[in-house]
Amino acid sequence: MNWTEISILTANEAVEPISHILYEAGISGLVIEDRADFLRVRENRFGEIYELDPDDFPEEGVIIKAYLAKTSNLNEALDEIKENIANLKKFNIDIGENKIGLSDVKEEDWATAWKKYYHPVNVSDRFTIVPTWEDYTPSDNELIIELDPGMAFGTGTHPTTVMCIQALEKTVKKGDTIIDVGTGSGVLSIAAALLGAKEVKALDLDEVAVEAARQNISLNRVAETVTVEKNDLLNGITKQADIIVANILAEVIISFADEAAKAVKKGGFFITSGIIEQKCEEVKAVLQEAGFTIEETIRMEDWAAFIARR
Repeated sequence: MNWTEISILTANEAVEPISHILYEAGISGLVIEDRADFLRVRENRFGEIYELDPDDFPEEGVIIKAYLAKTSNLNEALDEIKENIANLKKFNIDIGENKIGLSDVKEEDWATAWKKYYHPVNVSDRFTIVPTWEDYTPSDNELIIELDPGMAFGTGTHPTTVMCIQALEKTVKKGDTIIDVGTGSGVLSIAAALLGAKEVKALDLDEVAVEAARQNISLNRVAETVTVEKNDLLNGITKQADIIVANILAEVIISFADEAAKAVKKGGFFITSGIIEQKCEEVKAVLQEAGFTIEETIRMEDWAAFIARR
Protein backbone atom coordinates (compact mmCIF):
# COMPACT_ATOMS: atom_id res chain seq x y z
CA MET A 1 0.00 0.00 0.00
CA ASN A 2 1.15 3.55 -0.71
CA TRP A 3 0.59 6.49 1.63
CA THR A 4 0.17 10.23 1.46
CA GLU A 5 2.16 12.26 3.96
CA ILE A 6 0.33 15.40 5.04
CA SER A 7 2.67 18.01 6.53
CA ILE A 8 1.17 20.87 8.57
CA LEU A 9 3.19 23.87 9.78
CA THR A 10 1.25 25.23 12.72
CA ALA A 11 1.59 26.77 16.19
CA ASN A 12 2.34 24.91 19.43
CA GLU A 13 -1.11 25.71 20.75
CA ALA A 14 -2.73 23.80 17.90
CA VAL A 15 -0.75 20.55 18.21
CA GLU A 16 -3.26 18.71 20.40
CA PRO A 17 -6.47 19.70 18.54
CA ILE A 18 -4.90 19.12 15.11
CA SER A 19 -3.60 15.72 16.24
CA HIS A 20 -7.14 14.86 17.33
CA ILE A 21 -8.53 15.98 13.95
CA LEU A 22 -5.99 13.79 12.15
CA TYR A 23 -6.75 10.70 14.22
CA GLU A 24 -10.46 11.24 13.67
CA ALA A 25 -9.71 11.25 9.94
CA GLY A 26 -8.13 7.80 10.21
CA ILE A 27 -4.40 8.50 9.99
CA SER A 28 -2.05 5.58 10.61
CA GLY A 29 0.91 7.41 12.12
CA LEU A 30 1.97 10.85 13.33
CA VAL A 31 5.27 12.69 13.88
CA ILE A 32 5.70 16.09 15.56
CA GLU A 33 8.81 18.03 14.53
CA ASP A 34 9.58 20.73 17.09
CA ARG A 35 12.97 22.43 17.29
CA ALA A 36 12.52 23.03 21.03
CA ASP A 37 11.94 19.32 21.68
CA PHE A 38 15.03 18.45 19.68
CA LEU A 39 17.26 20.88 21.54
CA ARG A 40 15.85 19.90 24.95
CA VAL A 41 16.36 16.18 24.37
CA ARG A 42 19.94 16.70 23.14
CA GLU A 43 20.73 18.25 26.52
CA ASN A 44 19.39 15.42 28.67
CA ARG A 45 21.50 12.75 30.26
CA PHE A 46 21.38 10.48 27.23
CA GLY A 47 23.58 12.93 25.33
CA GLU A 48 23.18 13.59 21.62
CA ILE A 49 20.82 10.75 20.86
CA TYR A 50 19.47 12.14 17.59
CA GLU A 51 21.57 12.03 14.47
CA LEU A 52 19.56 14.94 13.09
CA ASP A 53 20.33 18.48 12.06
CA PRO A 54 18.39 21.15 14.03
CA ASP A 55 17.98 22.96 10.71
CA ASP A 56 15.60 20.17 9.73
CA PHE A 57 13.14 21.63 12.24
CA PRO A 58 11.10 24.82 11.79
CA GLU A 59 12.54 27.94 13.43
CA GLU A 60 9.05 28.95 14.55
CA GLY A 61 6.06 26.73 15.14
CA VAL A 62 5.75 22.98 14.79
CA ILE A 63 5.45 20.62 11.85
CA ILE A 64 2.93 17.82 12.23
CA LYS A 65 3.36 14.96 9.76
CA ALA A 66 0.63 12.36 9.40
CA TYR A 67 0.07 9.45 7.06
CA LEU A 68 -3.11 8.57 5.18
CA ALA A 69 -3.59 5.50 3.01
CA LYS A 70 -4.07 6.34 -0.68
CA THR A 71 -7.66 5.23 -1.17
CA SER A 72 -10.57 6.38 -3.31
CA ASN A 73 -11.80 8.81 -0.61
CA LEU A 74 -8.39 10.36 0.08
CA ASN A 75 -9.26 13.76 -1.42
CA GLU A 76 -12.46 13.92 0.61
CA ALA A 77 -10.54 13.12 3.81
CA LEU A 78 -7.93 15.80 3.04
CA ASP A 79 -10.61 18.44 2.40
CA GLU A 80 -12.27 17.59 5.71
CA ILE A 81 -8.95 17.81 7.57
CA LYS A 82 -8.20 21.23 6.08
CA GLU A 83 -11.69 22.52 6.90
CA ASN A 84 -11.58 21.27 10.50
CA ILE A 85 -8.16 22.81 11.08
CA ALA A 86 -9.31 26.16 9.70
CA ASN A 87 -12.36 26.00 12.00
CA LEU A 88 -10.09 25.92 15.07
CA LYS A 89 -9.78 29.70 14.71
CA LYS A 90 -13.44 29.95 15.77
CA PHE A 91 -12.31 28.69 19.19
CA ASN A 92 -9.52 31.29 19.39
CA ILE A 93 -6.87 28.62 18.83
CA ASP A 94 -3.75 29.92 17.10
CA ILE A 95 -3.05 27.70 14.07
CA GLY A 96 0.04 29.64 13.01
CA GLU A 97 0.95 29.64 9.32
CA ASN A 98 -1.24 26.59 8.71
CA LYS A 99 0.93 25.72 5.70
CA ILE A 100 -0.13 22.28 4.43
CA GLY A 101 1.92 20.11 2.08
CA LEU A 102 1.36 16.68 0.56
CA SER A 103 3.80 14.03 -0.65
CA ASP A 104 3.73 10.35 -1.57
CA VAL A 105 5.44 7.78 0.65
CA LYS A 106 6.00 4.08 0.05
CA GLU A 107 4.92 1.78 2.85
CA GLU A 108 8.40 0.39 3.49
CA ASP A 109 9.76 3.94 3.91
CA TRP A 110 6.93 5.11 6.18
CA ALA A 111 7.13 2.03 8.41
CA THR A 112 10.65 2.84 9.58
CA ALA A 113 11.44 6.48 8.79
CA TRP A 114 9.65 8.00 11.79
CA LYS A 115 11.55 5.78 14.25
CA LYS A 116 14.64 7.98 13.89
CA TYR A 117 12.76 10.64 15.88
CA TYR A 118 12.03 8.42 18.85
CA HIS A 119 14.57 7.25 21.43
CA PRO A 120 14.54 6.87 25.24
CA VAL A 121 13.81 10.24 26.84
CA ASN A 122 14.17 11.10 30.52
CA VAL A 123 11.14 13.30 31.32
CA SER A 124 11.35 13.71 35.11
CA ASP A 125 13.41 12.79 38.17
CA ARG A 126 12.25 9.18 37.94
CA PHE A 127 10.54 8.55 34.60
CA THR A 128 12.04 7.61 31.26
CA ILE A 129 9.85 6.95 28.22
CA VAL A 130 11.22 4.14 26.07
CA PRO A 131 10.03 2.98 22.62
CA THR A 132 9.19 -0.69 22.51
CA TRP A 133 11.95 -1.55 20.02
CA GLU A 134 14.78 -0.03 22.12
CA ASP A 135 16.88 -2.07 24.59
CA TYR A 136 17.17 -0.02 27.75
CA THR A 137 18.38 -0.87 31.25
CA PRO A 138 16.99 1.42 33.97
CA SER A 139 19.08 2.70 36.83
CA ASP A 140 18.09 2.30 40.50
CA ASN A 141 14.68 3.83 41.28
CA GLU A 142 14.13 4.75 37.63
CA LEU A 143 10.63 4.07 36.30
CA ILE A 144 10.11 3.05 32.68
CA ILE A 145 7.07 3.76 30.51
CA GLU A 146 7.10 1.79 27.27
CA LEU A 147 5.21 3.30 24.36
CA ASP A 148 4.69 2.36 20.74
CA PRO A 149 3.81 5.52 18.77
CA GLY A 150 2.37 3.29 16.06
CA MET A 151 -0.54 2.75 18.44
CA ALA A 152 -1.31 6.51 18.04
CA PHE A 153 -1.19 9.61 20.22
CA GLY A 154 2.49 10.38 20.02
CA THR A 155 5.52 9.66 22.15
CA GLY A 156 4.57 11.06 25.54
CA THR A 157 7.35 13.67 25.40
CA HIS A 158 5.32 16.77 24.51
CA PRO A 159 5.84 19.52 27.15
CA THR A 160 2.21 19.33 28.32
CA THR A 161 2.57 15.59 29.02
CA VAL A 162 6.00 15.94 30.60
CA MET A 163 4.71 18.59 33.04
CA CYS A 164 1.82 16.31 34.06
CA ILE A 165 4.20 13.44 34.71
CA GLN A 166 6.37 15.74 36.84
CA ALA A 167 3.29 16.93 38.75
CA LEU A 168 2.12 13.35 39.36
CA GLU A 169 5.57 12.48 40.66
CA LYS A 170 5.21 15.27 43.23
CA THR A 171 1.68 14.41 44.37
CA VAL A 172 0.83 10.69 44.02
CA LYS A 173 1.02 8.64 47.21
CA LYS A 174 0.73 4.88 47.51
CA GLY A 175 -2.91 3.87 47.69
CA ASP A 176 -4.26 7.00 45.96
CA THR A 177 -7.17 6.91 43.55
CA ILE A 178 -6.68 8.83 40.29
CA ILE A 179 -8.91 10.01 37.44
CA ASP A 180 -7.14 10.78 34.15
CA VAL A 181 -9.46 12.95 32.04
CA GLY A 182 -8.73 12.86 28.32
CA THR A 183 -6.24 10.04 28.69
CA GLY A 184 -5.08 9.89 25.05
CA SER A 185 -2.22 7.37 25.00
CA GLY A 186 -2.80 6.46 28.66
CA VAL A 187 0.71 7.58 29.57
CA LEU A 188 -0.41 9.60 32.62
CA SER A 189 -2.48 6.71 33.93
CA ILE A 190 0.52 4.42 33.50
CA ALA A 191 2.72 6.89 35.38
CA ALA A 192 0.22 7.12 38.26
CA ALA A 193 0.02 3.34 38.52
CA LEU A 194 3.81 2.97 38.56
CA LEU A 195 3.98 5.59 41.33
CA GLY A 196 1.82 3.38 43.55
CA ALA A 197 -1.76 4.49 42.94
CA LYS A 198 -4.29 1.89 44.05
CA GLU A 199 -6.88 2.62 41.38
CA VAL A 200 -6.71 4.69 38.19
CA LYS A 201 -9.66 5.50 35.95
CA ALA A 202 -8.62 6.59 32.46
CA LEU A 203 -11.34 8.46 30.54
CA ASP A 204 -11.56 9.63 26.95
CA LEU A 205 -14.42 10.43 24.58
CA ASP A 206 -12.45 9.27 21.54
CA GLU A 207 -12.77 5.55 20.80
CA VAL A 208 -9.35 5.54 19.11
CA ALA A 209 -7.80 6.94 22.28
CA VAL A 210 -9.59 4.37 24.44
CA GLU A 211 -8.17 1.52 22.37
CA ALA A 212 -4.66 3.06 22.23
CA ALA A 213 -4.69 3.56 26.01
CA ARG A 214 -5.78 -0.03 26.63
CA GLN A 215 -2.94 -1.35 24.48
CA ASN A 216 -0.32 0.84 26.17
CA ILE A 217 -1.64 -0.01 29.64
CA SER A 218 -1.40 -3.71 28.80
CA LEU A 219 2.10 -3.20 27.38
CA ASN A 220 3.20 -1.65 30.69
CA ARG A 221 1.55 -4.39 32.77
CA VAL A 222 -0.65 -2.06 34.85
CA ALA A 223 -4.06 -3.31 33.67
CA GLU A 224 -4.91 -4.55 37.17
CA THR A 225 -4.69 -0.96 38.41
CA VAL A 226 -5.92 1.06 35.43
CA THR A 227 -9.34 0.80 33.82
CA VAL A 228 -10.10 2.65 30.59
CA GLU A 229 -13.58 3.91 29.76
CA LYS A 230 -15.18 5.99 27.03
CA ASN A 231 -16.55 9.02 28.84
CA ASP A 232 -17.20 12.72 28.28
CA LEU A 233 -14.97 14.52 30.80
CA LEU A 234 -16.35 13.80 34.32
CA ASN A 235 -19.96 13.21 33.31
CA GLY A 236 -21.50 10.50 35.48
CA ILE A 237 -18.50 10.23 37.83
CA THR A 238 -19.80 10.09 41.40
CA LYS A 239 -16.90 8.60 43.37
CA GLN A 240 -14.35 11.18 44.52
CA ALA A 241 -10.65 10.71 43.72
CA ASP A 242 -7.48 11.80 45.49
CA ILE A 243 -6.13 13.30 42.27
CA ILE A 244 -7.65 14.33 38.95
CA VAL A 245 -5.25 14.97 36.08
CA ALA A 246 -6.26 16.56 32.80
CA ASN A 247 -3.91 17.30 29.92
CA ILE A 248 -6.47 19.06 27.72
CA LEU A 249 -6.97 22.46 26.12
CA ALA A 250 -7.42 25.48 28.38
CA GLU A 251 -10.98 26.02 27.17
CA VAL A 252 -11.95 22.49 28.17
CA ILE A 253 -10.36 22.82 31.62
CA ILE A 254 -12.35 26.01 32.16
CA SER A 255 -15.56 24.24 31.12
CA PHE A 256 -15.42 21.55 33.82
CA ALA A 257 -13.47 23.13 36.70
CA ASP A 258 -16.58 23.12 38.93
CA GLU A 259 -17.20 19.43 38.22
CA ALA A 260 -13.57 18.67 39.04
CA ALA A 261 -13.95 20.42 42.39
CA LYS A 262 -16.83 18.08 43.22
CA ALA A 263 -15.01 14.98 41.99
CA VAL A 264 -11.78 15.43 43.96
CA LYS A 265 -11.55 14.82 47.70
CA LYS A 266 -11.00 17.71 50.10
CA GLY A 267 -7.26 18.21 50.28
CA GLY A 268 -6.81 16.39 46.98
CA PHE A 269 -5.24 17.70 43.78
CA PHE A 270 -6.41 18.80 40.36
CA ILE A 271 -3.46 18.73 37.93
CA THR A 272 -4.12 20.62 34.71
CA SER A 273 -1.94 21.02 31.63
CA GLY A 274 -2.32 21.82 27.93
CA ILE A 275 -2.49 25.52 28.86
CA ILE A 276 -0.81 27.90 26.45
CA GLU A 277 0.95 30.74 28.28
CA GLN A 278 -1.46 33.42 27.05
CA LYS A 279 -4.39 31.67 28.76
CA CYS A 280 -2.58 30.87 31.98
CA GLU A 281 -4.14 33.63 34.10
CA GLU A 282 -7.64 32.92 32.80
CA VAL A 283 -7.42 29.24 33.78
CA LYS A 284 -5.87 30.11 37.13
CA ALA A 285 -8.75 32.48 37.95
CA VAL A 286 -11.37 29.86 37.05
CA LEU A 287 -9.67 27.21 39.20
CA GLN A 288 -9.54 29.56 42.17
CA GLU A 289 -13.18 30.50 41.69
CA ALA A 290 -14.06 26.78 41.73
CA GLY A 291 -12.43 26.42 45.15
CA PHE A 292 -8.87 25.38 44.30
CA THR A 293 -5.65 26.83 45.65
CA ILE A 294 -2.77 26.94 43.19
CA GLU A 295 0.08 25.11 44.93
CA GLU A 296 2.55 25.22 42.05
CA THR A 297 2.83 26.42 38.47
CA ILE A 298 5.11 24.46 36.14
CA ARG A 299 6.27 26.04 32.89
CA MET A 300 7.95 24.54 29.86
CA GLU A 301 8.47 26.43 26.61
CA ASP A 302 5.15 28.20 25.84
CA TRP A 303 3.08 25.90 28.08
CA ALA A 304 1.96 25.93 31.72
CA ALA A 305 0.56 23.36 34.13
CA PHE A 306 -1.04 23.84 37.55
CA ILE A 307 -0.97 21.72 40.66
CA ALA A 308 -4.14 22.89 42.41
CA ARG A 309 -5.38 21.70 45.81
CA ARG A 310 -9.02 21.59 46.80
